Amino acid sequence: MNTEILGIIAMFVVTLLLGLPLGKYIAKVYGGEKTWMDPIWGPIERFIYKISGVDSSKEMTWKEHLTALLTINLVWFLLSMAVLMNMEALPLNPDGNPNMSADLAFNTSISFLVNCNLQHYSGETGISYFGQMWLMFLQFVTAGIGMAAAVVIFRAFRDKTTTQLGNFYDFFLKSCTRILLPISIVVASILVFQGMPMTFEGKDTMINMQGDTVEVSRGPVAAFVPIKHVGTNGGGFFGANGAHPLENPTYLTNMVEMVAQFIIPMAMIFAFGFFIKRRKFAWMMFGVMTVGFLILVIPNVKMEMAGNPAITEMGIDNSLGAMEGKEIRIGAAASGFWSIVTTMISTGSINSMHDSYMPLSGMNELIAMMVNAFYGGVGAGILNFFIFVILAVFISGLMVGRTPEFMGKKIEAREMKIAMMVALAHPFLILVGTALATAFPTQGAATLNNPGFHGFSEILYEYTSSAANNGSGFEGLGDNTLWWNISTGIILLLGRFIPIIGPIAIAGLLAEKKFIPEGEGTLRTDTSTFGLMVFAVIAIIAALAFFPALALGPIAEYFSMS
Repeated sequence: MNTEILGIIAMFVVTLLLGLPLGKYIAKVYGGEKTWMDPIWGPIERFIYKISGVDSSKEMTWKEHLTALLTINLVWFLLSMAVLMNMEALPLNPDGNPNMSADLAFNTSISFLVNCNLQHYSGETGISYFGQMWLMFLQFVTAGIGMAAAVVIFRAFRDKTTTQLGNFYDFFLKSCTRILLPISIVVASILVFQGMPMTFEGKDTMINMQGDTVEVSRGPVAAFVPIKHVGTNGGGFFGANGAHPLENPTYLTNMVEMVAQFIIPMAMIFAFGFFIKRRKFAWMMFGVMTVGFLILVIPNVKMEMAGNPAITEMGIDNSLGAMEGKEIRIGAAASGFWSIVTTMISTGSINSMHDSYMPLSGMNELIAMMVNAFYGGVGAGILNFFIFVILAVFISGLMVGRTPEFMGKKIEAREMKIAMMVALAHPFLILVGTALATAFPTQGAATLNNPGFHGFSEILYEYTSSAANNGSGFEGLGDNTLWWNISTGIILLLGRFIPIIGPIAIAGLLAEKKFIPEGEGTLRTDTSTFGLMVFAVIAIIAALAFFPALALGPIAEYFSMS
């Protein structure tokens, strides 16, 4: 078997083998059970609660959770704007990088605040080390926010009938201290020994192989990159992100960074099963998500390894695959695998240029973000999948003529209205944004480097990435303009908080209802049959919403190549 394929299989298997025990550990952390981390982090957490005045034992309703979540995000947004617009006056700026403009600071602040990390700047020239460290902080806390939101769902289905769903600050802090930070430290240790820079000194001067004297940017990269992946953030320290040799030096670092971004989304699935004591339901979720993942990742790896047929027809050796925009140290197979993992779990980091992929590979990357429910980001993946579960339960109930029930709670009009609004908001944001950008060509299309079908795909990709809180891009698009900074900033906000507010509201409403014990006629939601129903709902909604747009972009580009 091709060694590149073996590398891909190894990355997935290692993630699964580590994800199972990590999921059990996460369930214990959120369940308040004793873990080996207690002596290390317990005193630190108590100190933080003491100086902040937070009572971590106070139970909150779902509305109080949302109030705390939105308030703390507003504070971080204001602080971020202040930092990014005043970097010249702040320390740790040895290269003299300038302040951001108001619109770029707005976009960057929101982007890192919503765990998306869409970057309309290049890290080497666009931000100081102080700014990078601030963004690193946001990568920790926004990932913690997503995980804390998911735990509200956990509590809603573990506690039979209740209005009290734990403490937001307790879930949030433990997510950062006991899960994100320890894993990041392990990853950082490996990356440093593989040659990743960790310094606060400015650019280094060197002589390249051609004999020219060049300046090479560096910085505290090894501290930044681990949480970029562990928190499924994806923001690059350098403009080229994970394709940069100092941000992803070797094939081993490529594997480590891949496992780092994949492990918590996978572990959260199993954590849900352990927490509510329904492991079969967790395996159903894992099965549906993995089938969706394989349907997208296998064609991408195959197409990128096969290379561009037009180049083959010219008599040029294409045995390495479609290598435009890819790194030789990583290869076509691992790049194709990364392209789906990073778009499916909303990390958005890259180890190759997605703009250079084969048309249908680009389409699969778009579909991964359009579905936005297979694995997903830390916490957010569970929330998005939960919406499709509610829709599948309701449709299944109608098909058999019974009142829809999910885990002992009746699904009624209020829950369905919220679920439909959340499900339709995602395509609405993507398609309306794309339509407006194409309707006003002086704002949107004028910034394209590629005309025709591929140019349309670049616009579609930018708004899809924003709505899915992904952050990757088809970089043939000149996106640092007032139009792109403001329009994507608005979509980033709505794309993040609608899928958080909706599921938490549904979970809170269901938690308040009387628990109905399962009987003979109860719809089983932990079976492969129900999993097939969930997959069908996801596929139908995605196909109806997005096929026309995909037909105008990557599908049309594919047929234009023949």
